[in-house]
Amino acid sequence: MHEAGMISSPCMRFVVSGRVQGVFFRAATRHEGQRLGLRGWVRNRDDGTVEVVACGADQQLRQLEAWLWQGPPAARVTEVACFPAPAEQFAGFNIHY
Repeated sequence: MHEAGMISSPCMRFVVSGRVQGVFFRAATRHEGQRLGLRGWVRNRDDGTVEVVACGADQQLRQLEAWLWQGPPAARVTEVACFPAPAEQFAGFNIHY
Protein backbone atom coordinates (compact mmCIF):
# COMPACT_ATOMS: atom_id res chain seq x y z
CA MET A 1 0.00 0.00 0.00
CA HIS A 2 1.13 3.53 -0.67
CA GLU A 3 0.83 5.71 2.42
CA ALA A 4 0.74 8.98 0.47
CA GLY A 5 -2.19 7.90 -1.68
CA MET A 6 -4.34 6.45 1.08
CA ILE A 7 -7.64 8.21 1.57
CA SER A 8 -8.82 6.05 4.45
CA SER A 9 -7.46 3.35 6.73
CA PRO A 10 -8.12 -0.34 6.16
CA CYS A 11 -11.19 -1.77 7.88
CA MET A 12 -11.87 -5.24 9.23
CA ARG A 13 -15.04 -6.97 10.37
CA PHE A 14 -14.84 -9.44 13.24
CA VAL A 15 -17.52 -11.85 14.43
CA VAL A 16 -16.81 -13.15 17.93
CA SER A 17 -18.45 -16.37 19.12
CA GLY A 18 -18.71 -18.00 22.54
CA ARG A 19 -19.99 -16.53 25.79
CA VAL A 20 -19.72 -12.95 24.58
CA GLN A 21 -23.09 -11.38 25.45
CA GLY A 22 -24.01 -10.31 28.96
CA VAL A 23 -20.33 -10.12 29.98
CA PHE A 24 -19.63 -6.43 29.15
CA PHE A 25 -17.99 -7.43 25.87
CA ARG A 26 -19.27 -4.39 23.95
CA ALA A 27 -18.13 -1.87 26.57
CA ALA A 28 -14.73 -3.53 26.91
CA THR A 29 -14.32 -3.69 23.12
CA ARG A 30 -15.21 0.00 22.79
CA HIS A 31 -12.59 0.83 25.43
CA GLU A 32 -9.96 -1.31 23.69
CA GLY A 33 -10.76 0.17 20.27
CA GLN A 34 -10.44 3.68 21.68
CA ARG A 35 -7.20 2.79 23.47
CA LEU A 36 -5.72 1.50 20.19
CA GLY A 37 -6.82 4.62 18.31
CA LEU A 38 -9.21 2.70 16.05
CA ARG A 39 -12.51 3.92 14.66
CA GLY A 40 -15.62 1.82 14.25
CA TRP A 41 -18.33 0.11 16.26
CA VAL A 42 -19.34 -3.01 18.17
CA ARG A 43 -22.80 -4.59 18.56
CA ASN A 44 -24.56 -7.72 19.78
CA ARG A 45 -26.13 -9.85 17.07
CA ASP A 46 -29.35 -11.83 17.37
CA ASP A 47 -27.46 -15.13 16.98
CA GLY A 48 -25.51 -14.57 20.23
CA THR A 49 -22.29 -13.38 18.60
CA VAL A 50 -20.70 -9.95 18.80
CA GLU A 51 -19.85 -8.06 15.60
CA VAL A 52 -17.06 -5.50 15.41
CA VAL A 53 -16.11 -3.22 12.51
CA ALA A 54 -12.82 -1.42 13.06
CA CYS A 55 -10.70 0.86 10.88
CA GLY A 56 -7.13 1.91 11.49
CA ALA A 57 -3.53 0.89 11.06
CA ASP A 58 -2.79 -2.78 10.35
CA GLN A 59 -0.82 -3.22 13.58
CA GLN A 60 -3.65 -1.85 15.72
CA LEU A 61 -6.19 -4.03 13.90
CA ARG A 62 -4.02 -7.08 14.64
CA GLN A 63 -3.80 -6.01 18.30
CA LEU A 64 -7.59 -5.69 18.48
CA GLU A 65 -8.02 -9.14 16.92
CA ALA A 66 -5.66 -10.65 19.50
CA TRP A 67 -7.57 -8.87 22.29
CA LEU A 68 -10.92 -10.14 20.93
CA TRP A 69 -9.72 -13.71 21.50
CA GLN A 70 -9.55 -12.86 25.24
CA GLY A 71 -12.25 -10.24 25.73
CA PRO A 72 -13.25 -9.11 29.22
CA PRO A 73 -12.70 -11.45 32.19
CA ALA A 74 -16.16 -13.13 32.14
CA ALA A 75 -16.09 -13.84 28.39
CA ARG A 76 -15.31 -17.27 26.95
CA VAL A 77 -14.36 -16.76 23.30
CA THR A 78 -14.48 -19.82 21.05
CA GLU A 79 -13.95 -18.17 17.65
CA VAL A 80 -12.99 -14.85 16.06
CA ALA A 81 -13.86 -14.76 12.37
CA CYS A 82 -12.15 -11.96 10.47
CA PHE A 83 -13.16 -10.42 7.14
CA PRO A 84 -12.06 -7.38 5.13
CA ALA A 85 -14.65 -4.61 5.37
CA PRO A 86 -15.33 -1.66 3.07
CA ALA A 87 -13.36 1.42 4.08
CA GLU A 88 -15.61 3.84 5.94
CA GLN A 89 -15.14 6.99 7.95
CA PHE A 90 -16.25 6.64 11.57
CA ALA A 91 -16.19 9.20 14.36
CA GLY A 92 -14.58 7.40 17.27
CA PHE A 93 -15.36 3.86 18.41
CA ASN A 94 -18.94 3.31 19.56
CA ILE A 95 -21.49 0.74 20.66
CA HIS A 96 -24.38 0.15 18.24
CA TYR A 97 -27.68 -0.95 19.77
